[in-house]
Amino acid sequence: MHNIDIAKTEPPAYQELLSRPIRELGLTLAGSPVERFVEQLYRELDAKGLTKFRPACYLTDEWGCPSGEPIIGIPFYLAHAALAQLERETHDLEDAREIMMYLRHEAGHAFTYAYKLHNRPEWKKTFGPFRRPYHDNYRPAPFSRDYVRHLPGWYAQKHPDEDFAETFAVWLTPRSNWRKRYRGWGALAKLQYLNRLARKLGKSDPLRRRGQTDVTVDDMETTVAEFYHQDEREEVAVTEPGVRELTPDTDLRDIFPVSKRRKTALPAHEFLHQHRKAVIDKVAQWTGAQRPLIKTLMDTIEKRAGELDLRTDKTRSAEHLAEVTAYVTALVMTYVTKGKFIQP
Repeated sequence: MHNIDIAKTEPPAYQELLSRPIRELGLTLAGSPVERFVEQLYRELDAKGLTKFRPACYLTDEWGCPSGEPIIGIPFYLAHAALAQLERETHDLEDAREIMMYLRHEAGHAFTYAYKLHNRPEWKKTFGPFRRPYHDNYRPAPFSRDYVRHLPGWYAQKHPDEDFAETFAVWLTPRSNWRKRYRGWGALAKLQYLNRLARKLGKSDPLRRRGQTDVTVDDMETTVAEFYHQDEREEVAVTEPGVRELTPDTDLRDIFPVSKRRKTALPAHEFLHQHRKAVIDKVAQWTGAQRPLIKTLMDTIEKRAGELDLRTDKTRSAEHLAEVTAYVTALVMTYVTKGKFIQP
């Protein structure tokens, strides 16, 4: 984790912003940088024939659909350029591709709730019982062809509701070529069912046009600084016990055996920070491990590489990146299967 004091380390331009309650920032979706993505979502729904389905979007603390509500919550920092930069520096800011991936996924949830699809026998037969217990820690079957692949971590396997939302997102994505990509997969039947459903419901009014929000930006009394420190504490609480046991010195020296005198040498911790998000994204995608675990692990490795004053060779960047990604993946999979990073 970044164990930093945001208020002290950010440029002066952030000082006044950090001290203000989020509800007083006047954040709105209309006219914000993220509004164009919502408009793109609506165009995609139109293109697929869902002309009566327009899920309302609102700013809140994280991506999501309140359970059973046909509305989409969008993180508030995406509506403000300075907040987005703060998110980029302290966490992992979503790029344009990721924003649309999340919007399509949440639109899948909203579609279910708007038309109460989860009550239909064929929906239950295709995806499973909606009332199945929801577990944040789930054990996916990697590479299963019974599920589409959209968000990282085999997310469709988490719950029938998530399975439908992921299937909807793949179906909605322009040029996803889902018929060809999923030919011969069990997941194809789900996509075909969704395609039939959309043709049937495209011109029908939703059973629920409006939904009830949970937390909106107008309700958020914490300051920006408090929000980020709270988020940081939550991630540490999830992952710190497993990371404390990690002693990567020997491994890191093997990965970065570069002399400081070499002309092409660069600080290893800077290299790790530069590629941090890409490594986290790919490890999360292929292992199914929770992002807070991977983020904390990467931060620990980056910090230790700096303390050891290790170097990378800029002419071997691809090799270093491949080895780091393989190393983090091996550690994460050991933790997922054994509950520890280091085995006796």
